[in-house]
Amino acid sequence: MNRVLRAAAVGVLVLSPVVLTACSAGQIAQTATQDRDIRGGQGDVGDIHLRAADTAYPESGAYERGGDARLEVAIGNSGDADDELLDISGPGFDSYEVSRPIGSEAEVTDSGFTVPAGQNVYLGEDADVIVVLQGLTEALTPAQALEVTFTFRDAGEVTVPVLVGTPSEDLPRGEGFDFHEGEE
Repeated sequence: MNRVLRAAAVGVLVLSPVVLTACSAGQIAQTATQDRDIRGGQGDVGDIHLRAADTAYPESGAYERGGDARLEVAIGNSGDADDELLDISGPGFDSYEVSRPIGSEAEVTDSGFTVPAGQNVYLGEDADVIVVLQGLTEALTPAQALEVTFTFRDAGEVTVPVLVGTPSEDLPRGEGFDFHEGEE
């Protein structure tokens, strides 16, 4: 009886890695088509919460050095009082510009905007506020990140990685890279 139990235990130990690794193997694994629930950088300071911090996808496939990049960020205020974004800074860009899209009711100043108590403010082209980072200090491609510091009047400052956006749809592939070019 003891040998039978020992043989069964050894069999389970030997076969369990094979069974467990087979769950996600293959070209059509379930995880291959799933997106993360939150994309982009995130950070918290006081009652202010930044989520999904990234830039818009660069239409040409990359941002050029000296170019501009539009921020896309969700900023929430879980506090009981309004707070105000006073400044945006970082080593990857020279300056920024804040504007309000037509139809938006956001309270915007030259350097920032109000984040109302218990509400969210969305940054992006068709959102509450448009923020454009100007004078990028280097060329950037999708999935690279900029360190961006947001300074709020009451909550203080928080630095988040802002990812360069990826396309929202599949793009046609260009020519493949020849790894053997120049070899004779």
